[in-house]
Amino acid sequence: MSRTGAQSPSVALPEKPLDLLRAMHEIRVFEDHVHRLFAQGMVRGSTHLCQGQEAVSVGACHALREDDSVTCTYRGHGAVLAKGASPDRAFAEILGRQGGLCNGKGGSMHLTDVAVGAMGSFAIVGAQLPIANGLALGARTRGRDRVSLCFFGDGTTNIGAFHEALNLASIWRLPVIFLCENNGYGEYTPLATTTPVEQLVDRADSYAMAKQQVDGNDVVAVFEVVSDAARRAREGAGPTFVEALTYRHKGHSRGDPAKYRPEGELESWLERDPIPAYERRLIAEGFSAQELEELTTKAREAVDDALERALSWPEPDAEALAEDVYA
Repeated sequence: MSRTGAQSPSVALPEKPLDLLRAMHEIRVFEDHVHRLFAQGMVRGSTHLCQGQEAVSVGACHALREDDSVTCTYRGHGAVLAKGASPDRAFAEILGRQGGLCNGKGGSMHLTDVAVGAMGSFAIVGAQLPIANGLALGARTRGRDRVSLCFFGDGTTNIGAFHEALNLASIWRLPVIFLCENNGYGEYTPLATTTPVEQLVDRADSYAMAKQQVDGNDVVAVFEVVSDAARRAREGAGPTFVEALTYRHKGHSRGDPAKYRPEGELESWLERDPIPAYERRLIAEGFSAQELEELTTKAREAVDDALERALSWPEPDAEALAEDVYA
């Protein structure tokens, strides 16, 4: 199946369909603000944005319970926000301010909010997969039917930790969902030049693991697929490997103009932008354009207000350097 030909299951809208749209809009506005803040020199370190991939994080996280856990990559702003982290504290973390999710010490690539089950963004490629297994094993050992959802990119499937984690999860039948956000590029390199299989989801066969490929630009399809995987995990059926085909609108990081992309590729994917695609479906289902426009405005205002709050918070005191460290 080609990347542009991914099929979406024909499923009904979730119980609260507007929540999905609101969450995607909030993430898009959040990332646009981060893009601007980086250009202004206000962001500590680098940052990796997820415009275009919002349907994956939103659809997946809305399929979970509040007590389920999520781990993700350095391109994890969307996943952490979709799991319930507050935008103002996420902004503050990226800006290195007091009140940030990690009190300004982690930055863009290490957003963490244990209170909502966002158990860490990881700058090391593949580092989160073994940790996702540990979270799943810990939950099962304690007799809790929680699910561990692990986001990672297509490049991770060539990392040793990927194969070790999937092997162990399958042997122990852990309640894990391995969700690959396949945007076609491992940093700056097209997937086809580094990976011998056309469909990454087929790698699940090596570990006798359930698998599902889904259109990652269809938020409802992602919601349905992850909901089914979560149900299986809670029932003791073991892990699932989900490959969501999607595309990032921006470069790998803020210093990347993405000139390596073929002419017309970005424009083709912009036509399949997950947000307007979902809006068209909502209108077809009976929601009014005015209703969606009002929701969009409120989402933008909420994120704008969150940024203003974060900008008003001070930078950490020098004494904070000695806090939250092992020695």
